[in-house]
Amino acid sequence: MADVNTRFSVRLFSAAVLALTFIISAGARPQTPGMPRAQRHESRHEIDQLEQTWKDALLKRNASALEGLLADDYIAITPNGTLQSKEQTLASLRSGSVQIKSLEFSDRKVRFYGQTALVTSRAEVTGSNPDGNFSGAYRYTRVYVRNEQGKWKIVSFEASRIRNAEDHR
Repeated sequence: MADVNTRFSVRLFSAAVLALTFIISAGARPQTPGMPRAQRHESRHEIDQLEQTWKDALLKRNASALEGLLADDYIAITPNGTLQSKEQTLASLRSGSVQIKSLEFSDRKVRFYGQTALVTSRAEVTGSNPDGNFSGAYRYTRVYVRNEQGKWKIVSFEASRIRNAEDHR
């Protein structure tokens, strides 16, 4: 009889642990629903257009267009690791110290987190600055936040140069 009670207790305990595990794992899932599909599609279209506007602004050295895209507290981390504010970014574009001759994107991914959009992409750049030629392949991350007026603004940008096997020798 004790053996039957032990087996029953073990099964009851195992069932309780399984139920508790299910309850805990279900509670760990995000409780906020994702962005509705139609809204996500519309927002993705907006971000794609803004990425094109950003590209055109750089290629045409259109500081006013770029200024409209950047949040006041915008910060960039350049491929060499320096920080660049909105004012510094616009000043380098206005002065012509940065020359971008071509800029091609590929492998773009856009993810949404509430009122934030995270864009990652690959960019092939042909250009120069006072330090010399910086042409090559880069990966970048750009962060957009929808402001109180419902407009997407770029708050952060970071670029890293892609090194090929020959560069590691």
